[in-house]
Amino acid sequence: MSTAKKEYKRITVKSLTEMKATHQKISMLTAYDFTMAKIIDSAGVDVILVGDSASNVMAGHETTLPITLDQMIYHASSVVRGTERALVVVDLPFGSYQSDPKEALRSAIRIMKESGGHTVKLEGGSEVMESIKRILNAGIPVMGHLGLTPQSIYKFGTYTVRAKEEEEAEKLKNDALALEKLGCFALVLEKVPAKLAQEVAESLSIPVIGIGAGGGVDGQVLVSHDMFGMTHEFHPRFLRRYMNLYEDMGSAVSQYISDVKSSDFPNEEEQY
Repeated sequence: MSTAKKEYKRITVKSLTEMKATHQKISMLTAYDFTMAKIIDSAGVDVILVGDSASNVMAGHETTLPITLDQMIYHASSVVRGTERALVVVDLPFGSYQSDPKEALRSAIRIMKESGGHTVKLEGGSEVMESIKRILNAGIPVMGHLGLTPQSIYKFGTYTVRAKEEEEAEKLKNDALALEKLGCFALVLEKVPAKLAQEVAESLSIPVIGIGAGGGVDGQVLVSHDMFGMTHEFHPRFLRRYMNLYEDMGSAVSQYISDVKSSDFPNEEEQY
C-alpha cells in the first residue's frame, strides 16, 4: 500500500481568472487557525480568507476594528501552515492602511513576509485607490471589497444591505470598474442587492465573490464558523448552515463531563 503524500495543484490568482472565464463557481471560506485550514483545504475549497472577522469569531469583539496587524499575521501564518491547495487571502485590518499609501504598503509587506499569505484584501473604493496602487506596484496581489464594509460600521451605523439607492449603487459600480482597471485580481461584494451584484460581475473580467450578494456572481464566501453552525446567535438571511456544531459540541462536552464524574472515562482500554 502506497503511503505517498497526495499532491495538490495550488490555486493562484490566475486560476481564479480562468475559473471565471470558464464559468466555474469559486468557493471561499474563512479560517483563522491551522486545524480549520487543514479541514477546509483538504475538502477542496478554492480560497481561504484569513478575515478580520477573527476579531468577532475568535476574540469575541462586537466589531472587526480591534484586531491588530500582528494578530492578523499570527492567524494567517497558522492558516498557511495548514494549507496545500487553496489560495490564502489575508485581510488588512483597520488602521493598517487608511492613513497613507506608504503605511498600507508596509502592512501588506509584513503580511506577505511574516505570514506566507498569498494575497491581501482591503475594504473601500475611491478612497483607498492610492494605497491599492502602491501595494500592487510592489508585486502584491490585491482583492477588493465593496458594498457593506464592516470596518466602516460606525460610519453606516448598521450592518444593513448597501447600495439600494441609485447614487450609492452607481458609486459601487464605478469603484468596481476602477478596482479592476487598477489591477485587483478579484472583488468581494458584501450585502448588496442581487441584481446589482450580477450587473457588476457581468461588467468585470475579474471574479466577483459574494456574501449576501445573490447567486449571479462568480463565487461565494462564508465565515466557516457560521456555516458549521458554531455561532448560534447569528441569523442573517444569506447564511446557510450545513451543520449545527454549537449543539453537537455542547452535547459532547456534557457527555464528557458525565463520563468523568461517573469514572466511566477513562476505561481500561484508554489507559497505559
